Amino acid sequence: MGIQLFRPLICEEAIDAAGEVLRSGWIGLGPKTLEFEKRFADFVGAPFCVGLNSCTAALHLALRILDICPGREVITTPLTFVSTNHAILYEHLKPVFADINPGTGNLDPKSIREKITENTGAIIIMHFAGYPADMHEINTISKEYKIPVIEDCAHACGASYRGQRIGSSANLHAFSFQAVKNLPMGDGGAITLHSKEQMERLRRLRWLGIDKSTFDRVDIGNPSNYEWNYQVRETGFKYHMNDIAAVIGLHQLPLVESQNARRRQLAALYDRRLAHIPGITLPQYENDRVSSRHIYFILAENRNALADKLKQADIGVGVHYRRNDHYPMYERTILEKTDYFCEHTLSLPMHMMLSKEDVETICKVIEKGW
Repeated sequence: MGIQLFRPLICEEAIDAAGEVLRSGWIGLGPKTLEFEKRFADFVGAPFCVGLNSCTAALHLALRILDICPGREVITTPLTFVSTNHAILYEHLKPVFADINPGTGNLDPKSIREKITENTGAIIIMHFAGYPADMHEINTISKEYKIPVIEDCAHACGASYRGQRIGSSANLHAFSFQAVKNLPMGDGGAITLHSKEQMERLRRLRWLGIDKSTFDRVDIGNPSNYEWNYQVRETGFKYHMNDIAAVIGLHQLPLVESQNARRRQLAALYDRRLAHIPGITLPQYENDRVSSRHIYFILAENRNALADKLKQADIGVGVHYRRNDHYPMYERTILEKTDYFCEHTLSLPMHMMLSKEDVETICKVIEKGW
């Protein structure tokens, strides 16, 4: 077996706890989800957390609760998984793609500012590869133009910006707990936020708009005592987290700090070994923020040839991402820095099952040229 690009690691305690939930008779939205929401909110330093079934759902509902009129524009990144921008289309809004900083993969605040019009309804930024975006500049723009910001934190669980955990600011934050993320729960997502009113609405929207969840309407001690009266105030979605994913998350969450530290050690080893290889450019990171190191990427001359050589050595590689505005449902945009990045970026293996010896093996293959 070769070296995989991504590989999830689930602790035995989480596996055992999932079995207990499966045997409990309550596996849907219930007490474990409520407990996870509290624990995750405490972890990031936010007042509220709403557990969902994916980051896609989180991004969609974050846009929904902003109540932006259909047809308005949302400034966004072309360099992300397509769900970030599909969520904009779900709300019948128009994605407007800004350019990135090729040293980080994050949106360039200057390009964001240039894209603002009187029709701009929101800004979505992504913390690419787990490295926090330039939030001081972006939040300054948000306040100046009174435009709300949604942070796509799919890669950034455990990351921090200027001493503040990603997910704790006054913005809306969408997290992913998909199988290979830094907090793997099989699947799942969450929104962290500050507004109690928005939190209560999100909890309705994730359960079809119903004002009381099934768990709220049943007496666990006396299951025959079931309350069937509830109200549906608006059209919602079936986006809720379930207790199987939540209990896995409860046991994985305490490991995030140590596992992210391990990722940073592996990234530092990559950096040392690759820094002086001709044709390789490393990410350009500042010291005022801490990356979760979800993805380790390089920029390589003749990227495709290098990718082929690594694959021949049975080493998994990837490209994050094909720019979204080149998919047919989006409007192509002239973005020179994004062009350069997408032509040269290559993601190398990064996960908790990766050893230092694996990194040495990968770097030796790259050293030999391509």
